Amino acid sequence: MLDVVFILLIFFVVTATFLSETSISAASSDNNNDQPPPEDDDKKNILFEIGPNNEIILNGNPRPIIQTQIRSNIDQLKAENPAASVIIQPNNDSDVATLVMVMDAARQAGMASISIVEPK
Repeated sequence: MLDVVFILLIFFVVTATFLSETSISAASSDNNNDQPPPEDDDKKNILFEIGPNNEIILNGNPRPIIQTQIRSNIDQLKAENPAASVIIQPNNDSDVATLVMVMDAARQAGMASISIVEPK
């Protein structure tokens, strides 16, 4: 019985075909000296920064905006760039109510993409 097993083993080893698989190397050995693509001005996002005293700063403008102006500003910036997304950066000392108010205004303005980044 053992000799039959050895004969079958030899038969399958000899008749089996071993395929050599082709693959593409994922690692690049050459240095990439290409310049990064230029930043597209059409893809600017809408950045809200919430300060420690709950003041709301839009796109780095040094003058804070009031709560009633949030949605109108989002509507205006969305009309200029429909692909923009809202990014909110709260402060560690700001209230959550201010954050939620900005998020609600963005949703009411029809913004689909709202992100919250790490507080400063």
